[in-house]
Amino acid sequence: MTAEHDCLILGGGVIGLSLAWDLACHGHRVRVIDQGPLGREASWAGAGMLPPAHRGGSAHPLAQLQALSCELHPQWAERLRAETGIDTGYRRCGAIYLARSTGEAASLAAHALQLGDEQIAVQQLTAQRLAELEPALAALCERGEIRAAIRLPEEAQLRNPRHLRALAEACRRRGVELLERCTAERLEVDGSRVRQAVTSRGPLTARTCCLASGAWTGRLLAQLGLPCGILPVRGQMIQLRCPAPPFRHILNEGPRYLVPRDDGVVLAGSTEEEVGFDKSTTAEAIADLRRLAGELVPALRELPVERSWAGLRPGSFDGFPYLGKVPGLDNAFVAAGHFRGGLNLSPATAVVMSRLIRGEPPGIDLAEFRVGRG
Repeated sequence: MTAEHDCLILGGGVIGLSLAWDLACHGHRVRVIDQGPLGREASWAGAGMLPPAHRGGSAHPLAQLQALSCELHPQWAERLRAETGIDTGYRRCGAIYLARSTGEAASLAAHALQLGDEQIAVQQLTAQRLAELEPALAALCERGEIRAAIRLPEEAQLRNPRHLRALAEACRRRGVELLERCTAERLEVDGSRVRQAVTSRGPLTARTCCLASGAWTGRLLAQLGLPCGILPVRGQMIQLRCPAPPFRHILNEGPRYLVPRDDGVVLAGSTEEEVGFDKSTTAEAIADLRRLAGELVPALRELPVERSWAGLRPGSFDGFPYLGKVPGLDNAFVAAGHFRGGLNLSPATAVVMSRLIRGEPPGIDLAEFRVGRG
């Protein structure tokens, strides 16, 4: 592919926009296309939780990717605010992980040990201390319903829509061309190079291209004859609204959570459903999330559901994203399949993939994330 752009990014979610911004910051001319409005798929639908990680805690590449993102998120929040004036809502609020059954308590104890091994700050909480930290949970503590609880003081959050809006604006200010409602239909290959991307707006060319289309990435890889284990996993969520934040920490119970925003909004999520590309919500899931919120925080029990929605996370068969060069092609790359960690891993993904596309060492061994592994 030869053209005025250095890189064509297929996908305008948090991964694609983050990569575009980093490339543009290094002087590359970038074009991003998305089949819908920018950042309105899985990137927008999540709760913006950013678990802590420590670079010295593990040698595994995924842990290194997590740790690099943990370092970059506060830096990116400040840079995006400086460049765009948009506050992404990043703040280190801490998180509390709860167990209400014996089995869940055992799992939580094992999780706490693993966190300690990874050099992540973790605090065991008595019922009394939990009630002091979060009075909204006092009723559960008094009834003896909490079997175990730990606190991660370094966990953070940001507000997905604001972060995506800031990324898009930062890209525009750096000269990135953003094309919405432009569907990539196929890639035309000439020898060992992608010659052009055929889209709903006509053919587009660039020196390199990167597939960052989330759950939809597998369709293009299949056309190239590559196996791909990316599949859509639906997650449903609800939004409640309080006059003031009813609690301060992110509250986690197993895979479900409550996330408080500074303006009184509370998000409750989330489901994991393999239903193809169906983004509809269901009464059963909404009722279950509503019940979770009321059980953990009685103050939420009578509040109506203000909004509900679903997103399609790009899951992978082994839990690892696909990061790297497309086998057999010199100028095509993939950054997709992050499942529940797309927003969290987006800064590090952008940095390592930007290095790779620019011909530099990525800084993290990407062999575990190789494209075409299954």
